[in-house]
Amino acid sequence: MILKVTNYGCVISELHVPDRAGKLDDVVLGFASEEEYRGGSPYFGATVGRVANRIRGARFQLDVQEYVVAANDGEHHLHGGKIGWDKVLWDAEQSETPDGPAITFTHVSKDGEEGYPGTVTAQTIYTLTHRDQLVVVMRATTDRTTIVNMAHHTYWNLGGFASGSILDHELMLFAEDYTPGDPMVPTGAVVPVKGTPFDFTMPKAIGVDIERAGGTPTGFDHNFVVSGPPSAIRPVARLKDPKSGRVMTLEANQPGLQFYSGNFLDGTAKGKGAVYAKHAGLCLETQKFPNAINVPAWRDQVVLEPGHTYEHTMIHHFTAS
Repeated sequence: MILKVTNYGCVISELHVPDRAGKLDDVVLGFASEEEYRGGSPYFGATVGRVANRIRGARFQLDVQEYVVAANDGEHHLHGGKIGWDKVLWDAEQSETPDGPAITFTHVSKDGEEGYPGTVTAQTIYTLTHRDQLVVVMRATTDRTTIVNMAHHTYWNLGGFASGSILDHELMLFAEDYTPGDPMVPTGAVVPVKGTPFDFTMPKAIGVDIERAGGTPTGFDHNFVVSGPPSAIRPVARLKDPKSGRVMTLEANQPGLQFYSGNFLDGTAKGKGAVYAKHAGLCLETQKFPNAINVPAWRDQVVLEPGHTYEHTMIHHFTAS
């Protein structure tokens, strides 16, 4: 396997993985240059923060004070604001570990940046292990009570970034519930997936129920409640491309998973010689629940206090069959 990254946004720009015949293909959507990422990217391969996903109404209360953040997704706040962590240069340090080569990115987000309280020191560590794993570890500390929800935003296409739609990929999610929105931002409700288009408890081609998922544009862009203890490393998803035989299994220690089927890709983004049309890639973003700070039952998920460390681990394991 071959991993290529840039310190602009901690972006994974290439990940070459063998298929069932041993042929390597780059399985992540992206661009060939930093300038293209700066020119406008739908978060291809980036670390997003300080708070990933959406905050309803672009405002929240913390320690009896109200904070107003950028409304960069209609009336809501998305992925850290206008200049989130996907749009900054991180410091980088390479290392060799017993598990394999690693690179550690560090960013200091100052008090008041994008409207958030507290100076936060964040790290993202990518390790390419000798066991055919991509391990992503995200950490953060703060000097003042704040909110943190980092997410890794790679768009996957296990057939190769230029191979077309992911609608024939088979997906299984270890989730029996999801958190519906109105239409995008979760309301606080938790609903069983059984009997709905959101039931991926058994392997299913993504295209089978995608029209029934609704949305404008149509597709999946929903938070699923990962089964099991919410802070334990446990199975989250299994993705297979039947044509190449590539399989990716994902484990993580977060309560939720945003499954996004690339609905907003419309062909305007072009990179590495490919045109990224609708459903050209999909995202599996483990996370705290979207809008958690505004839902009393969820808000403790995202509050980070001084003296504590936010830690988010994802283990992507690649095989072929």
